[in-house]
Amino acid sequence: MYRFLATPRWVGLTLLLIVLIPAFYFLGKWQYSRYEARSAASERISANLKADPVPLERLDRIGGSVPKENAYRRVTATGRYDPAHELVVRLRSQNGRPGFYVVTPLVTGDGAVLVNRGWVPVGATAETPPEVPPAPTGEVTVTGWLLPSETEESTGIKNRSGLPPGQIVLINTEEIGKGLPYRLYGGFVQLAEQRPAATPAPEPVPEPSVGGGGLLNLAYSLQWWLFIGIAIAGWFILARREARERRQADPAVITDRDHGRISG
Repeated sequence: MYRFLATPRWVGLTLLLIVLIPAFYFLGKWQYSRYEARSAASERISANLKADPVPLERLDRIGGSVPKENAYRRVTATGRYDPAHELVVRLRSQNGRPGFYVVTPLVTGDGAVLVNRGWVPVGATAETPPEVPPAPTGEVTVTGWLLPSETEESTGIKNRSGLPPGQIVLINTEEIGKGLPYRLYGGFVQLAEQRPAATPAPEPVPEPSVGGGGLLNLAYSLQWWLFIGIAIAGWFILARREARERRQADPAVITDRDHGRISG
């Protein structure tokens, strides 16, 4: 009754099933590994956000880099802003509005750290510079989240050249440091608090979001593994259906039960 499974069409379907099962398994496994990695990162970031602030030099250094385990830690730094080398960062939206981040070097005793002072809206036209509240004069102490230098890979933002003076796309400390008269810390600080406070000031950037911790990846992994069961069940359903249709279409095909009924 199932001799049709040896036909080219059914051999092809069976081979396809044999290929799909391991493919679905490994796709699910890959998504699950992403879930585990993102969950671990989410837990680490949550812990860092809750930790007490520490001096910047304990977690970063001049000319260094910020390891991932120190990202989103709260740090403090004291110095004086250098408005002459202030930059605005393009392509930064906030609350659904396009705008810029305002990045100002804070000169400390051993160098400087870039401080993202906040967000400002775009100007009236693409060519109009944004209105940026001036950085406070005198010595200030900033508290904020330590973030690693931005790259195209880490942000998904493509860098651009030929921008107007004072505008950048990525807060890349290595590139920015080439045009400064002092050396920079490896990361930058996203401002949360400043003493003394400045008025007016750029709109504060919200606290970093932890995100879903990879739950979407977990759902994708379960979906791929569910496809394995669907593919196997589909193969058996199609095979049983074709066997039934062949039996109904060919009167010569008589089952053992039919033989028993006839002989009785």
